[in-house]
Amino acid sequence: MTQNTCGVLLSIPKFASKLHKMKFLNLSKGLQCTPAIAHETFVFSGGEPHLKITDGVVGEPVGITVQARTAADFILLLLAIEALHNLGAASVEVFIPYFPAARQDRRMVGGEPLSVKVYAQMLNTAQVRHVFTFDAHSEVAPAVLDRCANISNHEFIRTVVSAIPSNNLALVAPDAGSAKKMHHLAAALAWKNVVQCDKTRNVATGQLSNPNVFADDLRGMDCLIVDDICDGGGTFIQLAEALKNKNAGRIYLAVSHGIFSKGPDVLEPHFERIFTTNSFYNGGTTALIEMVPLSFPSLF
Repeated sequence: MTQNTCGVLLSIPKFASKLHKMKFLNLSKGLQCTPAIAHETFVFSGGEPHLKITDGVVGEPVGITVQARTAADFILLLLAIEALHNLGAASVEVFIPYFPAARQDRRMVGGEPLSVKVYAQMLNTAQVRHVFTFDAHSEVAPAVLDRCANISNHEFIRTVVSAIPSNNLALVAPDAGSAKKMHHLAAALAWKNVVQCDKTRNVATGQLSNPNVFADDLRGMDCLIVDDICDGGGTFIQLAEALKNKNAGRIYLAVSHGIFSKGPDVLEPHFERIFTTNSFYNGGTTALIEMVPLSFPSLF
């Protein structure tokens, strides 16, 4: 049994037993599960997303998979849920590994919205049976979502470390906010070498700077930085340089949600290899980036 932060008791093994009976409405090409429900999506000339489900789902449990890369993707999800209810689906489960606005989980300055709560309220009104997120940025998103379970990054990182050719690898927590996650991850993997770091945040701009590595000398130890999101990558570049200044060996990066808004080229000089999933990233595996695909059924 797993209890999420909303206090909803969820039997993962019991849910897993139903997955083989479930059909999937895949709203994103980059995140696919089978058997798939046939549908069409399009955008009206006024900019409104729309869809038409062409398979029957009466009395069927349905899972929706979606990469929420834009606000329009999220609106399409809400439309799909309404259409499935209208068609008589027995139940609807949502797998949205990257939950939008998860980083906007507090009001840093006056006049800002609590964006993650706004998105959560919209999805809560859609009346789905469960919502599944993957490696949520903080505990806030699962807390404000009804009937939500957050899937940890443990199996993803287990796959990553098995792909890194090193017998002297440290897991690196990039900041104080990741310390609790890293504690659970290291325990799950029985990993002894962990390096804790920290950085300074400008509250007004959100900019992060001045990474601090809490180690005197890494003595050539290879390092795997583990975090949930890579946006532009600037803070990871700074951290890689700080680790090198502490005599780190090869440096790797593993992020559950790879946005890479400035492209991967800016990261290439600093990292031996970058690992991410298809929660957001659609680029596939390249010389620099290795994409570890998420499969909804295999996570249970």
